[in-house]
Amino acid sequence: MAGFRFQGIPEAVAAEVRETMRAPRYGHPAHRELAHGYGPCRQCLRTFAIGKEERILFTYQPFREPGSLPAPGPVFIHAEPCARYEALALPPDFRSLPLVFEAYRNGGRLLEQQRVGAQVPEEALGQIFERSGADYVHVRNGEAGCFMAAVARSADG
Repeated sequence: MAGFRFQGIPEAVAAEVRETMRAPRYGHPAHRELAHGYGPCRQCLRTFAIGKEERILFTYQPFREPGSLPAPGPVFIHAEPCARYEALALPPDFRSLPLVFEAYRNGGRLLEQQRVGAQVPEEALGQIFERSGADYVHVRNGEAGCFMAAVARSADG
């Protein structure tokens, strides 16, 4: 059975934001502040230490495919460089967060949305891939609605 590969935003995107303090593709100003909420960081996929870590807020477009509809939204990254999360396991800090899975076909066509709720996230993810035939899934925050991470099928699992 195939597993899943979870990925934070590309390192090049985060580096560009930290260097220019501008949102990629849009040029909107980015904002640096002490963390007032849990986030998570969209690069390392860890939650923020509230009141202790600095973070950068910027507008991010998670779709890169030609022809996909734009879905920009606010995201945070650590103000200091961190390592991109890319692994075959759900990021540990996501287990305590309200998750929504959105299934997509290549080209950014939305197939299905599902609130995870009390389900085991990996089981919910497997079900949404199976039902929808998705090429990938976006993980969104069930409270704020913003993009958190991308998930693809992996033969490594």
